[in-house]
Amino acid sequence: MSEPSATDAAETAGTVAEPSATGAAEAADTIRPSAAGRRPRRLPLVLILGSLTALGPLTIDLYLPALPQVGADLHVSQTVTQLTLTAFMLGIALGQLVIGPLSDTLGRRRPLLIGLSVYVAAGAMCALAPDPAVLIGMRLVQGLAGAAGIVIARAVVRDLYDGLAAARLLSSLMLVSGTAPILAPVLGAQLLRLTSWRGVFVTLTVLGLAVLAATAALLTETLPTGRRRRGGLPDTLRTMRDLIGDGRFTGHLLTGSLGFAALFAYIAGSSFTLQRVYGASPQTFSLLFALNSIGMVATGQLNGNLLLGRYPSQRILATGLAVLGAAGTALVLLATATHAGLPWIATALFFTACPVGMILPTTTALCLQRAPHAAGSASALLGTTQFLMGALAPALVGLGGQGTGLPMAVSVLAFALAAAVCFLAFCHPWHPAPDPLAG
Repeated sequence: MSEPSATDAAETAGTVAEPSATGAAEAADTIRPSAAGRRPRRLPLVLILGSLTALGPLTIDLYLPALPQVGADLHVSQTVTQLTLTAFMLGIALGQLVIGPLSDTLGRRRPLLIGLSVYVAAGAMCALAPDPAVLIGMRLVQGLAGAAGIVIARAVVRDLYDGLAAARLLSSLMLVSGTAPILAPVLGAQLLRLTSWRGVFVTLTVLGLAVLAATAALLTETLPTGRRRRGGLPDTLRTMRDLIGDGRFTGHLLTGSLGFAALFAYIAGSSFTLQRVYGASPQTFSLLFALNSIGMVATGQLNGNLLLGRYPSQRILATGLAVLGAAGTALVLLATATHAGLPWIATALFFTACPVGMILPTTTALCLQRAPHAAGSASALLGTTQFLMGALAPALVGLGGQGTGLPMAVSVLAFALAAAVCFLAFCHPWHPAPDPLAG
């Protein structure tokens, strides 16, 4: 069977179109791709949605090697420096809560383009920030605006795909979005050889402009007018109340969010821990971080291509949580050991990152599967909870001081155990039930 042309795919899918494809927007308002029985062109879709999803993590990870330099340049402590991460995380959390339901009402395209435009402007202001207060404030705005890409990309997946297909697409997005943490610390470390931390924000501004241009040119509307929600704020609040009242939705929401927080405890603490406690150079740190990110992406691809559809999704989640808990335990033991060296702590961090590649796509797909009528609101709850949990991690790690890796290790283990408790309490994995992600 031959592959459909770009114009045919655009007319059928209403998703990724060539700029010259007229009528694609009209098709997007009348045909739901999954209902039409044909899928949009997968590669352009994965690249666009993956780039949108990657923009938030990239804004964090490219900046990580510069954290010690920011503190020295602005004459602030590690705790204050960590607040620039916390502000961005809070912004992403709150922004999703607003933009997700808004996209259920206005469609996906308009809120997305506005959010990306504000992100670019805030990035430029971060580069010019004269003091810590302005930097923290602009990071908050940058997070609020950058939330649009994350929350709307997930909603677009749910607009187009159901069940196992949605879960596999979400895993595929990790191949693109996961490239950000692989390349970002390496690129960030090299940028710091040529410029200051302000140059890092200039780079982020240019990347934001590139994503904005590509999205404006290639991503058309995926939510037809007839499927948009009406009723304003009261309807949105009712929808979110109903979603939270769904025990399995809440269970998968909390499980994924706490797993995400464990990952962010590692992200927030690894720069200081590996460089200051274990003596890694910025280049060594960036290479170790890239290796861990490769492991997470590889696990995500294994999850999407081999595990989902062959094994129950609950068993996949249980396995990922068990590995994450074991890695957290190892980190605590190594942090308290007298002679634990860099190779041992790096190995434990590798096994902290890998299971997140199983946990996040699976819990995201399970949550979105239970809300086909309100993908934007469900995506907003999912993203807001994830990033609120994640925003706790830098603050907790920063409170523990700079002389030991124990605060990072304890935070990872605590979040991993909390994720396991929520999984057991709300998802009831021992009860047989139809698997919504079964092949």
